[in-house]
Amino acid sequence: MKNPIKVFIVIIFLTFLAGLIALPSNYPVSLDIFGRNLSFTLSSPKIDFSFLNKRYQKEFELKKGLDIQGGIQVVLQADVSQIDPSDRVAALESSREIILRRVDMYGLAEPIVKTLIAENDYRIVVELPGLNDPQQALELVGQTALLEFQLLKYPELPPEGESVDSQATPSAITLEQTGLTGSQLKKSTIQFDQTTGEPLVAIQFNEEGRDLFAKLTTDHIGESLAIVIDNQVLMAPVIQSAIINGQATITGSFSVEEAEKLSIQLNAGALPVPITVLEQRNVDATLGTESIQKSAFAGLVGIALVMLFMIIYYGTKGFLASIALIIYAVLTIAVYKIIGVTLTLPGIAGLLLSVGMAVDSNILIFERMKEELRLEKPFKIALELGFGRAWDSIKDANLATIITALILINPMDFPFLNSGGMVRGFGITLLIGVVLSLFTGVFVTRTLMRLFLKGDKS
Repeated sequence: MKNPIKVFIVIIFLTFLAGLIALPSNYPVSLDIFGRNLSFTLSSPKIDFSFLNKRYQKEFELKKGLDIQGGIQVVLQADVSQIDPSDRVAALESSREIILRRVDMYGLAEPIVKTLIAENDYRIVVELPGLNDPQQALELVGQTALLEFQLLKYPELPPEGESVDSQATPSAITLEQTGLTGSQLKKSTIQFDQTTGEPLVAIQFNEEGRDLFAKLTTDHIGESLAIVIDNQVLMAPVIQSAIINGQATITGSFSVEEAEKLSIQLNAGALPVPITVLEQRNVDATLGTESIQKSAFAGLVGIALVMLFMIIYYGTKGFLASIALIIYAVLTIAVYKIIGVTLTLPGIAGLLLSVGMAVDSNILIFERMKEELRLEKPFKIALELGFGRAWDSIKDANLATIITALILINPMDFPFLNSGGMVRGFGITLLIGVVLSLFTGVFVTRTLMRLFLKGDKS
């Protein structure tokens, strides 16, 4: 048996850390203490640091889905007429991935990008929660931008001693194809110079692009390599040295916003098929702020009633189970923020369902303990037997729910299973709830009972 005091300390530490993360953002608090008003703002912590030339940033906020905070839905029609029938599904999926990468780079909360195929009709449905500008939405998902890296060629100067044509204009500048395009770009990220702190854009090519880039930078040191999108020169950094590992940085006294925009443009890539906007509509939030507050209040009332029942029916054991339930609620909110779960109406339903399941394990354990106590077993032995012999039932019941949740989530994107974002949201919150309820219902409650119960015949 592990030392329960050490385990209890670990539980307290995890709960405290989760409590910090679960704090709301910028929540004002005003207290009147001995006639003096004390005001401060509660806010969850933020991560913002650099390590090994990489910037790590994370804000712990609860994301809201399209049905809660509103947004824009765009239905795109893909023209696959020029693509071999055997490659059309792959082309459509590639377009979906590129569009998803675009919206992810903009930091939108839980965008949903899915494909719909019916006979010869190929569509992509894009849902953008929190985005209210229709023009921005179209620019974000509808571009078929062609990204290329081309050498910038200036007009040659005449030999020494000959006159220079004063009428020469920048129009004499030409671009030379290199064969290096956005299709060979693996990714682009924002980093910060360790000396100056200025933002820069790091790019990384795939294996084919690495070889092309290595030859290009070796043969053209000192020349300008233009970044061209849809035949428009975005910028033309100078090749400073040969780069053979396929990784480079673009500097240029950027602001953070400029670096982010350039990184997004580089990551946008080119869609493999032409697309047109078939339908676009603004989606009003199903739940307003007031409704969300009422839902949260209803959830708190539900938890309070469950706790009250446990305390009245099981006494001290029920009180300890209620403490575990509070820890479960704090851990759940923290996990949602850490992994970026987006709350939707079905997701909230999955959360509320998991609250009831969080005490289900305790009820099985407590009833099993009663049976052992009726057989005149010493309390400590009855406690351990109650947890041990109830585990098979708890495991089987929760395993069935976990399998159901995984089917709803469909992590492997099997075509014969659900692919809808709302259903997946329900499955994700249900899965998290079941796993955390196992932890708190068995592990936490067991530790608390080992520490604080010395003998209870109820």
